[in-house]
Amino acid sequence: MSAAHLLSHPPTNAKFPVHFRTPPSSASPSSFSFHLLSKATKTALTITPRAVLSETSSHTSPTSSTSGAAIGSFTRSPEGYLCCDGVRVQDAMEAVERRPFYLYSKTQITRNFEAYREALEGLSSIVGYAVKANNNLKILEHLRELGCGAVLVSANELRLALRAGFDPTRCVFNGNGKLVEDLVLAAKEGVFVNIDSEFDLENIVTAARVVGKKIRVLLRINPDVDPQVHPYVATGNKNSKFGIRNEKLQWFLDTIKSYPNELKLVGAHCHLGSTITKVDIFRDAAILMVNYIDEIRSQGFEVELLNIGGGLGIDYYHAGAILPTPLDLINTVRELVHSRDLNLIIEPGRSLIANTCCFVNRVTGVKTNGTKNFVVIDGSMAELIRPSLYGAYQHIELVSPPSPDAKISTFDVVGPVCESADFLGKDRELHTPAKGAGLVVHDAGAYCMSMASTYNLKMRPPEYWVDNGSLVKIRHGETFDDFIKFFDGL
Repeated sequence: MSAAHLLSHPPTNAKFPVHFRTPPSSASPSSFSFHLLSKATKTALTITPRAVLSETSSHTSPTSSTSGAAIGSFTRSPEGYLCCDGVRVQDAMEAVERRPFYLYSKTQITRNFEAYREALEGLSSIVGYAVKANNNLKILEHLRELGCGAVLVSANELRLALRAGFDPTRCVFNGNGKLVEDLVLAAKEGVFVNIDSEFDLENIVTAARVVGKKIRVLLRINPDVDPQVHPYVATGNKNSKFGIRNEKLQWFLDTIKSYPNELKLVGAHCHLGSTITKVDIFRDAAILMVNYIDEIRSQGFEVELLNIGGGLGIDYYHAGAILPTPLDLINTVRELVHSRDLNLIIEPGRSLIANTCCFVNRVTGVKTNGTKNFVVIDGSMAELIRPSLYGAYQHIELVSPPSPDAKISTFDVVGPVCESADFLGKDRELHTPAKGAGLVVHDAGAYCMSMASTYNLKMRPPEYWVDNGSLVKIRHGETFDDFIKFFDGL
């Protein structure tokens, strides 16, 4: 039996203690491997798994958990084990430190970006990855290598993007409360800056004078378009805190003209919100925006850029929903962009990264209170807050086939944090899991780890990805010692 086959499909009765071995610093990331030791033979086997990629759907009901269905890089093996690019999640759990962790598919990140690159063929464009969605340095480096620009909302995100090697002239600095010191850094580096308000314009002018450089700016216009999404992530309606009201456009144009040495107006920007499932909304916004651009150009400004922010939604329910693709999105605005000879900037975050990752947990135990059944896991709202914060749904499933006598029940999946809001999912039908069983929360790549906290002093978890069949650590888990360092010398 080959090593690759052994890891991808271990015998169901094999019980190897599995240890993760970190290579020396000179080794390439792909040289990470599993080190397995059989209790029976005491024979050491060094195994580097090789991925088996799948393009099919990953949704499986509790009664069909061994069906082999999969979505993207998360698949079910014929024996019923959840795999990431051919690597069994159960094996990954045994190979890493015993705590919750995030597990990514590097291959899926690449596929998601390539879908945008292919959709944008024939257009002058920038895919501006929204760093706020996931700020893992290794993921940023990979996206930069693929050709991404970056969309930033803080000076530290700009510093991180520069650390990851992004070209600052392909970066956009957003935000409704940018500080002068943040804008000074943006001015020094030459990134695009969006003007969000009167005081924001004043701060941008101040930063330009401090640095002695002209800043390339875009006007962020609030298009008053209802994106039909959760109100917490809607950013383009008239009551949003973001952008300038369109009736104030002339004041901004006149003011920008009065600062020829500080500002160069190069584009217009709008941002609709996140989890968008109807691409006609993008076309509605684009029609408004090109009309504004026509007006801006008529007053002598050489406007070249149309920045349409807002992210496509994904199938969080794993119910086979037919959702718009990057090509669907771009096709709604392609002719408008061509008609005005514009360069297009888009700002996907969620649809580039969300479905590339699952949050891996262990079951601490099962309990019943009143009419409620609970699966208690070691992960929590501290590591993944979207369900608690937004009431968001993320698909949950067990990583290994259930025992033959496991009954299907309806559970709330909860963590150990001392809050009733600490849940990862409610009313989920699952086979009753054994203590220590693996359980994953899917589609955890966006707005999960980047929003993690240390509430209840739960330390932020490590992150791994599967790269060419090998499990690779891409972020260390935080420790109590890391926390205590904040108090050293005080």
